Amino acid sequence: VLADLLIIAFFFLLRPGEYVLSSADDAAPFRLQDVHLFRGATKLPILTAPIADLHAATYCGLEFSTQKNGVKGEIIGLGRSGHSFWCPVLAVVRRVLALRSWQASGSTPLHAYFDRRRWFGVSSSHVTAQLRSAVLAMGASYGLVPSDVSARALRASGAMALLCAQVDSDRIRLVGRWRSDEMFRYLPTQASPVTAKLAPRMLLHGSFVLIPNSPTAHLATALL
Repeated sequence: VLADLLIIAFFFLLRPGEYVLSSADDAAPFRLQDVHLFRGATKLPILTAPIADLHAATYCGLEFSTQKNGVKGEIIGLGRSGHSFWCPVLAVVRRVLALRSWQASGSTPLHAYFDRRRWFGVSSSHVTAQLRSAVLAMGASYGLVPSDVSARALRASGAMALLCAQVDSDRIRLVGRWRSDEMFRYLPTQASPVTAKLAPRMLLHGSFVLIPNSPTAHLATALL
């Protein structure tokens, strides 16, 4: 359960209250009924579709209800990543099949699981503990210490992955539902793929002529 929630949160740039049990006032976890699965152009009924059909899904979407900065009824979706495990579509399918096996209703949160005849929910503290355990084991080689990460880190990590992949900021804002450039506060400039090639580009494009008496020219003169 936890691994699939981590994958979903990373790829969909989710806030903790959207994918785990949270006491936050704005918590609005996605539910089973918010999931949309497609195989090509065919929409799959998540509660009744054959298991083989769900495993063949190629696209998944999450429908907004009361999530922050989301428009009710709109769906944000992703296709397969190409990995047999680390894939948003396959992670969602695994959650759907698990909840179906426990006869969950459509209103059941994706973070829920059934054990010893009771329903439980994966909480933000569970996610934070798991992430910090992983960082304790291997974070030093990446310049990380356990206190650097929490359940919120997955949203920033997903956005950083998109930025390093040179996805334009408008598309990142769209997936993460940021309404301004506030997202850049989440993204440290220490990530080498983001900044490694800036110097040669600045050198290549650093020769320019300013129009005299323009505001830009006065600003440049002041800076120099």
